[in-house]
Amino acid sequence: MAIVINMPRLSDTMEEGTVAAWLKKVGDKIEEGDILAEIETDKATMEFESFNEGTLLHIGVQEGETTKVDELLAIIGDEGEDITSLLSGDTASAEVKEDVIQNESEESQKDEGSVSTVELPEGVIVVTMPRLSDTMEEGTVATWLKKVGDTVEEGDILAEIETDKATMEFESFQAGTLLHVGLQEGESAKVDALLAIIGPAGTDVKDVASNFKVSGDSAKTEEAPKKETPKAEAPKATAKQETAKPNKSVAATSANGGRLFASPLAKKIAEEKGINLSQVQGSGENGRIIKQDVENFVPASSGASVGKFVPTGQEDFDEVTNSQMRKAIAKALTNSKFTAPHYYLNVEFDMENAIAFRKQFNSVPDTKISYNDMVVKACALALKQHPQVNSQWFADKMRLNNHVHVGVAVAVPDGLVVPVVKFANEQSLPQIGAAVKELAGKARNKKLTPAEMEGSTFTVSNLGMFGIESFTSIINQPNSAILSVGNIVEKPVVKDGKIVVGNTMKLSLACDHRTVDGATGAQFLQTLKGYIENPVTMLV
Repeated sequence: MAIVINMPRLSDTMEEGTVAAWLKKVGDKIEEGDILAEIETDKATMEFESFNEGTLLHIGVQEGETTKVDELLAIIGDEGEDITSLLSGDTASAEVKEDVIQNESEESQKDEGSVSTVELPEGVIVVTMPRLSDTMEEGTVATWLKKVGDTVEEGDILAEIETDKATMEFESFQAGTLLHVGLQEGESAKVDALLAIIGPAGTDVKDVASNFKVSGDSAKTEEAPKKETPKAEAPKATAKQETAKPNKSVAATSANGGRLFASPLAKKIAEEKGINLSQVQGSGENGRIIKQDVENFVPASSGASVGKFVPTGQEDFDEVTNSQMRKAIAKALTNSKFTAPHYYLNVEFDMENAIAFRKQFNSVPDTKISYNDMVVKACALALKQHPQVNSQWFADKMRLNNHVHVGVAVAVPDGLVVPVVKFANEQSLPQIGAAVKELAGKARNKKLTPAEMEGSTFTVSNLGMFGIESFTSIINQPNSAILSVGNIVEKPVVKDGKIVVGNTMKLSLACDHRTVDGATGAQFLQTLKGYIENPVTMLV
């Protein structure tokens, strides 16, 4: 059976998309997970992945052409299948399944049952769960900033939505009264499921809400009807500072999943300083975190933690629901590990010159760089000389990137995120240091935007600050390589035939053998060695 693929909504504000490049042509076999095309949105050019298998039978939008969201993009089906009726618009006789956003299987749609139609009362707007990132399939309401009965103005923040990448503010394009909330805090739903209803005060919307529920699905993961009931233009998600409403407390999430409240100013200061608000004790009303709490915060010493008391001989466990981020990490890394043929190159660098260089560099007032900043800069310069390591693999081609965007892995309570330092080779060491600090702070406070986590061409993962000497990492696809950085160790080394005290650092380069051969990876590490062991060359 032929499947119609429509132009997807790849950003919250996207109304139309342009096909930048087709990576498949008519007649090609399509596997689930293949990249069909690169779509240029209002924010970025993004890869468009297929969730279906078959043969590409028709392309509805040529390269360079633009069409609106939900318009025909392509048709996938059995080889030789007659799609004349689809092209002429007679979809009823062809029994076609529309796959607008390509994120659901045919089986899941059958299980979800049918949706009844209902006429919307005048002025009533249905707000559905938006797609806030290109990979988002469902979202969780972290916090409602409005409650039923509240007046909503255009531009007000309705809620904070946790996606697979970050927790983002959800801004309303509509004005009216919040009449109904479809999801409570902590509940999840698929993209396009009922989130809220806005309209004139006092309007009865019970029928509207009940008809959005999908039969046979007790969990609140129902899908909003695509045609029967009109839905509002998706409110936009923003990552702006919340200083516009200083009289409100904004809910955040603690490390154990509970709720905490902080004033917008406190959140802004915490973000700038890279402080995790879940570690701050609030002194305001009802434990609210205020400005003074953040300014006076002193991180606790990393002593041994005390585990939960369990009587001798008694089994005990705690269950923690997987967050959207944890699910996304599991899916991405599993896919990477079992599709990319990893191999590892291990080296050990002399860090004596790097230690002296950093000490002298940081002696300049108001200048502080870390060893990780030096590694990022060295990698960026080396990648310019070895584009093969700065490459990406696709089913029918290899992309050699001439720009260098370095992803820096950052640990957060829910898992791991990889914000990106754009054009790292063009930035100075202090600029890289400032960028990494800012991005890490946003990551820990769940304020990274999708744009700040997209586009990496190479990744650096550093566990040296935790005392780890050496380790290997899983490649952050579609990158071709990732560098694992250990700590600097003081130990006996041999120099000029004599045993002396030295400082070394171990690194491991994980490479995708489809794009980076062993000799290519080794040559990259030789160039990297030159920069790190002689860091003054990075200033030239």
